[in-house]
Amino acid sequence: MTSASQLLMREKFETCLSVCRQASLQILPLLTITASEGKDPQWFFQQLEQARLALGSWMAVAKRLNLNDAEISQFTLLLRHLQQLVPQYESGQEISHNQLISALRFVSYLELVRLRQPLLGYSTELDKNSEAEQQKAVRQMRALELMLKAMITKNYPSQSHLVNKLKKQFGADCVRRWLKHGEQGDVLSGMRFGELALMVVDKKEFANHYAEIFHSSPQLNLFIDQRKTLQTFLDDVREIRNHLIQQPPLTSVQLALLDSYYQESSAAIQRAWDEGRTTVNPAAFMAADDAQVQEFIELAQKKYHQAGRDSDEVRDTIDHPDLRHTKKKQDTGETLRMLMWCVAGVALISAAILGMNFLSGITQKPAQANSGPAKVTVVDSLPFSQSAREKLANIGITWEEGNLRSAIERGDSTVVRLFMQGGMNWKVYYTESALAGDYRDALNTLLQYRSQMDEERPCRRMVRTVSQAMNDGQSLTSLRKQFLQTFCSTPEIIDRQKEDLERAKLRLQAQQQRNSDSTDTDEKHAVEIQKAIYDAMR
Repeated sequence: MTSASQLLMREKFETCLSVCRQASLQILPLLTITASEGKDPQWFFQQLEQARLALGSWMAVAKRLNLNDAEISQFTLLLRHLQQLVPQYESGQEISHNQLISALRFVSYLELVRLRQPLLGYSTELDKNSEAEQQKAVRQMRALELMLKAMITKNYPSQSHLVNKLKKQFGADCVRRWLKHGEQGDVLSGMRFGELALMVVDKKEFANHYAEIFHSSPQLNLFIDQRKTLQTFLDDVREIRNHLIQQPPLTSVQLALLDSYYQESSAAIQRAWDEGRTTVNPAAFMAADDAQVQEFIELAQKKYHQAGRDSDEVRDTIDHPDLRHTKKKQDTGETLRMLMWCVAGVALISAAILGMNFLSGITQKPAQANSGPAKVTVVDSLPFSQSAREKLANIGITWEEGNLRSAIERGDSTVVRLFMQGGMNWKVYYTESALAGDYRDALNTLLQYRSQMDEERPCRRMVRTVSQAMNDGQSLTSLRKQFLQTFCSTPEIIDRQKEDLERAKLRLQAQQQRNSDSTDTDEKHAVEIQKAIYDAMR
């Protein structure tokens, strides 16, 4: 018998798919793609790929939707993740919490796309908003903030120890600001939500203090890494919190997302409390009366007026203040050097043009060209002595991880190489779209700079993505094999893949025994896929 919670999840999920279909029918015509009927997320993503090919680049697609480079990258990433989790869906099918969250995250981004492009008018409402739902959201937001504070506080014997640690991590200036804006004797009360979240999901802090709370929990597995999942959820909560404080009420999508994020985060901590592994009790934080909820909102609004919007995303690590100062000086120096090289470049190009005109005037017989004119790109025309970062700045690309990711996804090998030469790290999961499109130049460039790949455990996700692609009819290309050999060839990973292959064989054997007169094609295909990946790793 289907549970009430499953029915509710299924209803929300099917509503999300309906929103996606409606949105696709309004978005695709803006991208020169005609469609008479909206279909599943996989179809929508395929249509966007066709639009990219027709328009020439993802940037051209972004321009039609009034999105910037990072926003179109996030838009396609969320849609790709949704279609990977739900390649096909039939009405009445069981829905997992991860599938619902993925659908809600994409619909939430459709709200941003509609805001950017006035020509779009699709509805993203999932159900009617009620005052009770809005109050529940405030309680959940308050509980999440109190949970973060309690988890941080329990790691320090006193407030002075915590203050000293924060000075080392963030710098004395930040701590003075927090003490000024917070309550007396409580430095955490002066911090923004994103700063509290960073204290928990920082790689070192999480490994030292919080991993044991979450490691045995079945929650927080939208991504392979629990820490990364929690980081993503809390960063989305930060944005929802900004909306709640600045321009309430929340939309139905934001309410559903916040509810899902709270359930995932609090369930793991509640389980640890029930088992005696932590002193933080989420249930106690949700038991707040109306006066406490109203006090929370008033304090949050006061902090907003004092410290401004919580605009910094929740990062992987806490930047040491000296490092931030160094980066600031470096960025300033690079800006000055960029301006100097721009002036020098203009002068050099002008001199070259004058020289060519002069030579053409004194030459009696022009030489016969053996071939067509060489193609000169904008980057090639920049002074050779410029650094990679300066060259990127001169062509209007800022030094941001999102721009590298976008360049990889659209197969821009020139920009990818400049990022690599400049020393930026990259992650294997950035290449999923490029591997699907077989963008050889960009991918080979990344393999040349494999030492700069800093994803902690890339293989589980890569194997899952490659398996799904092959299941959808794509081939195990030479580049996919090369990536598997490069990053997944350790004995432990090969052994794990061998176990997956053996399990697939056992499933096939069991299926054949149940149906002795026929062979299950899907199970046989699964064995072939697992074997191909296993052979590629060895």
